[in-house]
Amino acid sequence: MLDRRQFLSLVAVPMIERLQAPHPILSTIEPVVERAQHVRVHDDRIEAVAEWMAYESLSWPDFRFPTIPDGNDADTMDFIFLTASINFAFTDFEKHVIFTTEYDGAERSDSDGMMACLKRAYDRGTPILEGRYLQAVTRADLEALFRGNIEMPMLDERVAIFREIGGALEKSYGGRFHEFLKDGPRGTTAALERLIETFPSFRDESAYRGARVAFQKRAQLLLWQLHARFRASGYFALEDPEQLTVFADYIVPVGLRRLGILSYSDALERAINERRLIPRDSEEEIEIRAGTIWASHLLTRAINARRPSDRQVIDTVLDTRLWTHYHESHWPHHLTVTTAY
Repeated sequence: MLDRRQFLSLVAVPMIERLQAPHPILSTIEPVVERAQHVRVHDDRIEAVAEWMAYESLSWPDFRFPTIPDGNDADTMDFIFLTASINFAFTDFEKHVIFTTEYDGAERSDSDGMMACLKRAYDRGTPILEGRYLQAVTRADLEALFRGNIEMPMLDERVAIFREIGGALEKSYGGRFHEFLKDGPRGTTAALERLIETFPSFRDESAYRGARVAFQKRAQLLLWQLHARFRASGYFALEDPEQLTVFADYIVPVGLRRLGILSYSDALERAINERRLIPRDSEEEIEIRAGTIWASHLLTRAINARRPSDRQVIDTVLDTRLWTHYHESHWPHHLTVTTAY
């Protein structure tokens, strides 16, 4: 049986070797995986899955959806930022009903439902992309904006986030996010740090046995969406997108769990199946998220070891593969009251 470091040496590839040392997220994740009591990463299953997944197309997304404005790059960028700022909690924590709304003749649920509501407001001319609107938004405003089958979960938290980002944009960047990003760094680590420092609600960190653990799900997702959407035109591109990890949410661990790459303790499995809330910052929740990021990173490496140099992928491409295949799965996932994901 190979130990973890021997396994890493076998799946290393040149692209991954470009990762900074220490990596700002992976370096905080690895100690959690090594000490985890509730979640296990199965290296043998990573190899087995890579044997067939390496030969899939694994294409890059471009985030062109009917629920995202098109035709004006500045508006598109600002809209993606706005959606990333509140991309969390779309399931009622007591009734387990997913938020759903109608847009353009179709029902849209989960994060797509959230984006549909914002696109509906944008289509009506509501100035949702402007700091002056966001910093003054009220609960009643968002109750009307997020019309759906249920009240949007954690609505008060969304009000607070809109006010925070609106105030920051209005104070220093002419009220628009693309002005914030225009002259900023294009290195992933520096861009993440600047984003989190300016908009603290994007910060996504926990403490595990006294040590800091960084996830930065929504901040990373934002940079990835912007890079994937605009890299071809040059309007925005990261210098090193391979620095991004997968996004530690509810769905990606479901995919890894069904592939046999992650397994949970009996107690944690039972809690999830019984739909009991997993507390934010509990060891169980941190280990699920850390295992998700670490296992996905290893799977990316194992996949790349089987692909030619011109067909290499990065962690975020794997995230897309797992999310699109499992986001409508009926397999139960953990549920945590949090603005992180």
